[in-house]
Amino acid sequence: MPKYYEDKEEDGRACGGLREDFKACLLQHDCVVKEGKKPSECLKEGHCKGLQVAFFECKRSMLDTRSRFRGRKGY
Repeated sequence: MPKYYEDKEEDGRACGGLREDFKACLLQHDCVVKEGKKPSECLKEGHCKGLQVAFFECKRSMLDTRSRFRGRKGY
């Protein structure tokens, strides 16, 4: 599901690729576009759940001391 662009600015933050895909998923979902709800309301309804979990795991792996050996999760 990652999106790669040739003329894209490099996001130096951790889990930047997941963050971008998660944001795009929420903003392009029918819940936001057609129904006019806020992205936070759509999250509570369970939309884009897979990317939300992956983003959480990536952020959590930053705090995990074992990640020094395993590396950060995500892209």
